[in-house]
Amino acid sequence: MSLPLFLVPDLPDGDRWRLDGPEGHHAANVQRLSAGESLLLSDGRGGLLHAVVSAAAKGALDLDLGDSTFVPAHDPRITVVQGIAKGERAELAVQLMTELGVDRIVPWQAARSIARWKDPKPLERWRATVREAVKQSRRAWLPEVTDARTTKQLTLSGTVLLLHEEASVPLSEAPLDGDITLVVGPEGGIAPEELAAFPDALPVRLGREILRTSTAGAAALAALSIRLGRW
Repeated sequence: MSLPLFLVPDLPDGDRWRLDGPEGHHAANVQRLSAGESLLLSDGRGGLLHAVVSAAAKGALDLDLGDSTFVPAHDPRITVVQGIAKGERAELAVQLMTELGVDRIVPWQAARSIARWKDPKPLERWRATVREAVKQSRRAWLPEVTDARTTKQLTLSGTVLLLHEEASVPLSEAPLDGDITLVVGPEGGIAPEELAAFPDALPVRLGREILRTSTAGAAALAALSIRLGRW
């Protein structure tokens, strides 16, 4: 069974260290790790450190630190521009994409997005969902979640692939060159004027079936992971 992973701002030095704060509370009080059990610490920037619990306290663990390793970042990187959806569907999309290897997420306030972000709370939930998915999937890299952007504020780079149900090119045949930007529309789809706003994007389809915005990005990431040799 893989070791539980906890995120810290920086990997500690030395032989011993105390894991406290929210991560320490979760490790000690929720997962109930005890002396002799092993875990991983990650800085979310590729660093991993093996540690063994020497003592457990309320809301904290004392650790004996072991070997550290560095996991290189994905190359090429995959950014997903995710159309903002309602509540749980949006958070499910973010969770699945993180588990499947997305490197960067850009919340997109698309023309047909039903949900409208009027305060920072939805963005905070996306970022919290990403953190939890990183720990669940034992990832060494914490994907960036940018501030929400409108169509006019988007800057797309690299190979830009736009998921569209009427596209004639399947994702499996799309040319890939360098970093990839994947554009996923909201529940209502991508408006015609938005298609015109992305002249360099290649519309691609996933298949005959129409996927929800909460699963389309994850399905595309899985397909790309195979094509790029990640899997």
